Amino acid sequence: MNSLHLLLLLVAISALGQYVGYRRSISLAGPLGGVRQLASLPVYYGAWMSLSILIPGLIVFCLWLALQDSVLVESLYPQLPAELLTTADQAMIDLTMSTVIAASQGSSASHLDPQLQALAEQLATMRTSSQTLLAQVLVLQSLVLMALSFARVKVTFVARATVERIWLALLFICAGVAVVTTLGILLSVLFEAIRFFDMVPISEFLFGTEWSPQIALRADQQGSSGRFGVLPLMTGTLLVSVIALAVAVPVGLMSAIYLSEYAEKKWRDRLKPALEILAGIPTVVYGVFAALTVAPLVRDLGTSLGLSVSSESALAAGLVMGIMIIPFVSSLSDDIIHAVPQSMRDGSLALGATESETIKKVVIPAALPGIVGGVLLAASRAIGETMIVVMAAGLSANLTLNPLDSVTTVTVQIVTLLVGDQEFDSPKTLAAFALGLMLFIVTLALNFYALYIVRKYREQYE
Repeated sequence: MNSLHLLLLLVAISALGQYVGYRRSISLAGPLGGVRQLASLPVYYGAWMSLSILIPGLIVFCLWLALQDSVLVESLYPQLPAELLTTADQAMIDLTMSTVIAASQGSSASHLDPQLQALAEQLATMRTSSQTLLAQVLVLQSLVLMALSFARVKVTFVARATVERIWLALLFICAGVAVVTTLGILLSVLFEAIRFFDMVPISEFLFGTEWSPQIALRADQQGSSGRFGVLPLMTGTLLVSVIALAVAVPVGLMSAIYLSEYAEKKWRDRLKPALEILAGIPTVVYGVFAALTVAPLVRDLGTSLGLSVSSESALAAGLVMGIMIIPFVSSLSDDIIHAVPQSMRDGSLALGATESETIKKVVIPAALPGIVGGVLLAASRAIGETMIVVMAAGLSANLTLNPLDSVTTVTVQIVTLLVGDQEFDSPKTLAAFALGLMLFIVTLALNFYALYIVRKYREQYE
């Protein structure tokens, strides 16, 4: 029985508990004059029994699967060949055990030593036995919990309050997981960035104008300067993002105003989904479109005007990225504008304002906090985009504000630095974490500024 079957079994037993609790509460209320005599509605008694079975079962299920392989593999280490345990280092022993684990999961084992192949078969058998034992534990535990929760289903039992407390605890745990995950990501990036700054001065990183992370292995090696100035990357990131926002914000905002204020319902119901299709197109498709269509078009147009345009330019990447993030601005702005109370529009029109004046003077200012949120979401999306920049803007770290030149961004360089097998003890690899920390600080500053704008105008128009 695999993990999916175990999970479905647990869900089925909890659903049975839901039904039993529901029917039990109704049967108790019948002789007393109906469900109005219960302390809670019957559905809460069913939910109480279901949650009493499901939550402990999921805890056991997750812990068992998390610890199963480590416990089983640890028990097999003493059974490895004696010559391996006595002569090989720990890295070779771990590599051999990894091969055994892969063979036990179905990988080809024809090249394995017969003793190791026997260990792989033993591990597969032990894993199957463990899954069977887990199924038995889950069934037994669920039946015991069903009996205990069934005994608590009484007329005076306030099941609703108990169920709501359980859900409140689950919501708190989910919020805590999000916070802890964010903190873990920040700390992991921060610690590696500190290691990088121990090797490269922070002043060189922040104010350096050259980015060339290749480290020379020999004194006479060429083309490996080891320069880690972040200014070219930040300039390229901001240049591409500004171009993208210059395309997305006006088009998205005007589209939202038309859909919310001018379009008839039938056209709104057709045009809004069509516009939001842009958000579902994979970024690699946008990248292909930018590389094969927009970049040559920009180059040819610039050449016809007597301008020197790179075959890969920030302008081409920014234009396509702007098209990609239009739905983020349009959809959010449309929802916010549509949510502005009709009474504000009616009051403006009653005072003699035209419809366009009402939109400019009343609707847009009232919806401004939500619009700023949509724009900032689009900006974050633009700053974090990688594929379009790789295919349309290139990998050259040029310190320039000319949109016709080839540039690169922070995210592109992070991907480039971490491609392939890397040793996390050189400035070249650790530079990726320093770039990630820099990007985190920039986006955090944008978020703080957005909160300032939202609070300022929310107080003004509430």
